[in-house]
Amino acid sequence: MKEFVITETESPTFGGRSFGAVGQYERLTGYAVGAVDPGDARNAGIVNIDKAPRNADGHVEYKADICILRPVDPAKANGWLFYEVLNRGSKRAVCRVNSAPATNSSSDADDAGTGFLMEEGYTILWSGWQDDVKDGDGRMRAHYPTATDGGTPIAGLTLDETIDESNSKHITKELIYPAAMLDKEAATLTARVCERDTRQQPSGLDWRYIDDTHIEITRPDDPAFDAGTIFEFIYTAKDPRVTGLAFASHRDIAEFLRSGGPDASGNANPMASAPLRRCTLFGISQSGRFVRDFLYQGFNKSSTGTRVFDAAVPVIAGSRKTQINMAFAQPGRYQRQHEDHSYPGDQFPFAYRELTDPISGLTDNLLAQCEATGTTPKIMHFDTETEIWSARASLVVTDCEGNDIEQPDNVRVYLASGIPHGWAVPPNGTAMQMPDNELCYGALIRPLLVALKDWVENDTPPPASCFPSVTEGTLVTPDNAGFPEVPGFAFAGTINGLRLMDHSLIPPGEGAAYPVLVSTVDGDGNATAGLRHPVLRVPRATLLGWNLRALGYGEGDIYSSIGGKMPFADTRAERLSRDDPRPSIEERYSSKGNYVARMREETSAMVAEGLLLPEDADRIVAAAEAGENVLTAA
Repeated sequence: MKEFVITETESPTFGGRSFGAVGQYERLTGYAVGAVDPGDARNAGIVNIDKAPRNADGHVEYKADICILRPVDPAKANGWLFYEVLNRGSKRAVCRVNSAPATNSSSDADDAGTGFLMEEGYTILWSGWQDDVKDGDGRMRAHYPTATDGGTPIAGLTLDETIDESNSKHITKELIYPAAMLDKEAATLTARVCERDTRQQPSGLDWRYIDDTHIEITRPDDPAFDAGTIFEFIYTAKDPRVTGLAFASHRDIAEFLRSGGPDASGNANPMASAPLRRCTLFGISQSGRFVRDFLYQGFNKSSTGTRVFDAAVPVIAGSRKTQINMAFAQPGRYQRQHEDHSYPGDQFPFAYRELTDPISGLTDNLLAQCEATGTTPKIMHFDTETEIWSARASLVVTDCEGNDIEQPDNVRVYLASGIPHGWAVPPNGTAMQMPDNELCYGALIRPLLVALKDWVENDTPPPASCFPSVTEGTLVTPDNAGFPEVPGFAFAGTINGLRLMDHSLIPPGEGAAYPVLVSTVDGDGNATAGLRHPVLRVPRATLLGWNLRALGYGEGDIYSSIGGKMPFADTRAERLSRDDPRPSIEERYSSKGNYVARMREETSAMVAEGLLLPEDADRIVAAAEAGENVLTAA
């Protein structure tokens, strides 16, 4: 590491809050400057590294923002580095794992939520890796060099999609890369209402360059092209940045901190006083896909040939990877049923063991490079129900013909049923057919992280994988899921399908479809398998990991990665009046006391199974007793 500089320390942070036996935490912020050797075989796969400018030592440099949270008393740290990959420049682990507010701040006591990660004594690290995030709101970023061909700008055909839910007649669109030429004849714009519709150039559709990084789109005259319309702009872009350095940066920063020694400039290592024994790479959503791709592309090997990360936790990634390490990368994109469906990063391999794909003809394994170098970590793959419907999560547990596969001994896979992907900003409620589902997975992932630590340190097996399966009849085609016929519930089997894609073409060419399967549901419409949260075991609503676009917003397509909720009727009379086949709350629970007793019974059983922490069980039961929203209790 060329430079690792701490510029500011806030001690204590979280408003001085103390976390059990660990005590108070402090926050360190600064920056890191890395220098990557293009001649090192570990860096050979970084796209365009051979075209990047070099320093006097012949190395390629990058700069990344740094933030560390750690115990004020080094002796209270647990010896683990919890390295969270940022999500679009924002920190999400404390929010999702600790059930805390979605903030990049640690100023107030409430910013720590339940305090779980702090009470466990983790040192938490974030480093900027995405160079196209906007400044502000505490977001962190990185700076990478621009690739050139001997000093000549590099250009390439690029797809830049946009959806404007304001339904404005004129839309200003910022391009992710500058245009190589402002020739309107050299670019195309198409529109389609739903993802599977034919790309069109209807009457009134128009656009113009404002400058080399902005265009203005004029919406078609036909009102059928509504607020969900997909505008696909294809143009020749220039100046790709060497974004694959993101993977190298996480590898090298972790190795540096783990070493405890100073950087190349003589700056002290902030972990010198609290040596690290173990490291885990953790990522949520975009950053969960980063974790999978980091392993797939073989970046878990240190400069001495050892394993950098002992554990890896990709959360809500589904079967996808990323498009970070490629020319003209757009790492903020991710493939959904309606949005960004045509972007790369979702092709074979999908699973953590070697498979042969009869569709592409390839044989591969997400962990092939790790296995070849002896650097495979322990892996906990954690998805929610959204990933079943919107991220082809079934391909993590099946082969490409739809058959169950056995997971390697070092891998566990879990599906949090009835829980949505989650969001940092509330979704556009008017664009969805159902109210959003606010259930979160914090209470289910916390005991797994406790088990992960014991698995790595003591080789104690964690809870067995818990995921729907074909053999057990709980992983089926969408038309066999078993949803009840609830009036106003427009289930039509829509799913984010996957086809073999030829990304040498823009837009990509499509091949054969992969078998993408979904969870079965009970008579209420709630998932029958996977990790079932207490509110699914003692339900008051149908809780879904998907939602549908409403009229005027590309009706019928899946709305992004948002969940849906259909509350039960309160009384039998109300249920009958709306012809709802699902028993009412009155018919399910003889009294409030009966409901609370059943919730206590189910939470106690989950604690005994190691699937819920006692303190989270207490929170859920207390919310049920108080008549509060149990979906947000833990």
